[in-house]
Amino acid sequence: MADKTYLAVDLGAESGRVMAGAFDGSRITLRQVHRFANGPVRLGDSLRWNLVGLWSEILNGLRQASAESRGSAVSVGVDTWGVDFVLMNRHDELLGQPWNYRDARTDGMLQKAFQKVPRAEIFARTGLQFLQFNSLYQLLSMCERDPELVALARHFLMIPDFFHWCLCGSRVVEFTNATTSQMLSPVTRTWAFDMLRRFEIPAAMFPDVTAPGTLLGHLRSDVADFTGLGRLKVVAPATHDTASAVAAVPTTGTGRSDWAYISSGTWSLLGVEVPEAVLSENAMRRNVTNEGGVDGTYRLLRNIMGLWLVQRCRVAFERRGRRPDYSELIAAADQAQPLRSLIDPDRPEFLNPADMCAAIAAECARTSQPVPDTEGQFVRCALESLALKYQMVLSWIEELTGIPVSVIQIVGGGSQNALLNQMTASACNRPVMAGPVEATALGNVLIQARAAGDLGSLAEIREVVRRSEQITEYTPRNPEDWHAARDTFRRICQL
Repeated sequence: MADKTYLAVDLGAESGRVMAGAFDGSRITLRQVHRFANGPVRLGDSLRWNLVGLWSEILNGLRQASAESRGSAVSVGVDTWGVDFVLMNRHDELLGQPWNYRDARTDGMLQKAFQKVPRAEIFARTGLQFLQFNSLYQLLSMCERDPELVALARHFLMIPDFFHWCLCGSRVVEFTNATTSQMLSPVTRTWAFDMLRRFEIPAAMFPDVTAPGTLLGHLRSDVADFTGLGRLKVVAPATHDTASAVAAVPTTGTGRSDWAYISSGTWSLLGVEVPEAVLSENAMRRNVTNEGGVDGTYRLLRNIMGLWLVQRCRVAFERRGRRPDYSELIAAADQAQPLRSLIDPDRPEFLNPADMCAAIAAECARTSQPVPDTEGQFVRCALESLALKYQMVLSWIEELTGIPVSVIQIVGGGSQNALLNQMTASACNRPVMAGPVEATALGNVLIQARAAGDLGSLAEIREVVRRSEQITEYTPRNPEDWHAARDTFRRICQL
């Protein structure tokens, strides 16, 4: 068959891209068409997203894609991070500047929520990990500080759904991202309206929930004219970036199988693919999450702080007058003393500190460990702590499913970090298969290809990825050293 081009708008917390996937019926070839910066915008004492600026960049990227695709484009779809959303009034005006999930306004909101609906009941109704930035707590914060604004809301859309509205006027929320909100029932797979009413959150603004691969419409006429793409189809991929990435994990297994994944980037999301949500008391105690996947699957996982630790250490180094690149930092970490200092990556102190190095140093001092004093020591502390947290969470996942994991698949930008990949293999004492780097964009475009009839199943999507991408294997080294460090790490996590 002649190549068909599927366009992916892939927005991350640091950058956004418009990607083109050329599919020849057997292999997929990705090309970056346009890349642009993203990140929180400080506005007064708050953190926001510049969605209008992002929309302008998306339009420019699609215009470039039109010029390069030469009429072969079939459809476009958007994926982003989870939890964040917009509210719109009856005239489709945005109500306020969209918030960034790291904003401090949700501090203490979990405890306020539990006073209205008990923690156990929230988990039973939603199956989600308790994180203060989940959409539920963001909305509760808005209801508390801006009730007049919330009263005007007629439409609730999560960030990728808002951009789909910009593209074609659709007003739905796609399933995989809806599950990150802590407002969707994994049993009915619809909004938990009874719980929302108890929180006094207006229920009428929540739209229908649609599945990955749904045709949402065609480009608005003004977008079609500006980009030159004509009335191109707009198809919802798995709009949560991790859901698209997991769809592109190059495994031969689906459903309840013996592989785990780590979607590695600013956040690390470690989990397994299961046919239905796990809502046991032990799942709540382990604070795991059940997020939606493709074909009605669920991703039983834990959100782990991820390479945010290293990213913010680099910013701290720059403020001290150094401008090291990531390869330099990883090389320095490789030469640093192993297992010298460890932290629990998921402590709230690391969510958005003013100085990540100062936060790590303070935590090491608090737990009576040597304080890092070189760039290599800081980065090694972060990476080793992530690897040991992966091992801990993996043991919880195995406990919850009863299925031993034999291989770990690492996808996303973090799969390029060879040192962390090797540490993960050694700490978990299992082989690690790293790649593809562009798993999210691959999952996005291949779900569109399946919607067009070019592929028939999730297994076929993964087969295309295996044929198209190079995967690197890491095997455990010195696992006994890492096994000895587990007790120290678990003690630190409990302090």
